[in-house]
Amino acid sequence: MGRDPERLAAADFQRILDVSRETQDKFERYAALLTKWTAAINLISPRSLPDLWRRHFLDSAQLAAHLPPAPGDRRRVILDLGSGGGFPGLVLALMGCGHVHLVESDQRKAVFLREVVRETGAEATVHAARIEAVELFPVDVVTCRAFAPLTKILTLSEPFLAPGCGQESAVGLFLKGRTADLELTEACKTWRLRIERFESKTDPEGTILRLKLLSVEDGAS
Repeated sequence: MGRDPERLAAADFQRILDVSRETQDKFERYAALLTKWTAAINLISPRSLPDLWRRHFLDSAQLAAHLPPAPGDRRRVILDLGSGGGFPGLVLALMGCGHVHLVESDQRKAVFLREVVRETGAEATVHAARIEAVELFPVDVVTCRAFAPLTKILTLSEPFLAPGCGQESAVGLFLKGRTADLELTEACKTWRLRIERFESKTDPEGTILRLKLLSVEDGAS
């Protein structure tokens, strides 16, 4: 196994992403709230807190480079499934990537997300519900991290990703770990996909999948 990536400090995060002082201040407020709330509810593993800026913030922020171009006449709309502590959706919102809809069924986590949105002014809407209960609306991107196997993610995302349901050009942008190949093999038994893969910059075993849902394969249940 390779050596684990080095931990990042807040200043390293700002340097790597070249974010403004104002944006960095928002991330630092987010980090403080995350640290405080994690002591009471399971937002992230307490063991990952010392490496928060790499394991969670930079890991999520790297998706920004793989987002499709924003429509010329409006802000990009992003749907983030199982947002939990806000990864990756809230990070993308703080980076100004578009309006992010954070879907989180755990009521306590949803309260946390609303608190961060309120204190940072992030361009985000929190839906305290399961994705199945969220009313359909057009999106440009569906994101998630550590949410579910790919087949389940696609099943839940289909109403927003399928041509004629969401935006015609909507894509899924998913952070996956060492099981990415197995999950893709299984998903391709049911879904016809256009698949792009990118190496994670924060996890040696991580993969970023950018998927376009073309159709459900004939005969699939």
